[in-house]
Amino acid sequence: LIYSPYSPDLAPSDFHLFLHLKKFLSGQCQRFENDREAEMVVTQWVPSQAADFYDTGIQKLVPRYDKCLNSGGEYVEK
Repeated sequence: LIYSPYSPDLAPSDFHLFLHLKKFLSGQCQRFENDREAEMVVTQWVPSQAADFYDTGIQKLVPRYDKCLNSGGEYVEK
């Protein structure tokens, strides 16, 4: 079997989920006392996102996937 190389350009968590999570956390204007506190905030944020938030991330994957395939697997800019 021939497998295509891994491309971070095709991981929706890299360009959708974590992008929005980073924006959310930077808007918190607080420092977490410990890892557990940060984990609790993130654990509450993830399920608070509507289903269309995740659907949008998956749908954005389609054109990125096409771009990556058309570039022969080379790095794809935004």
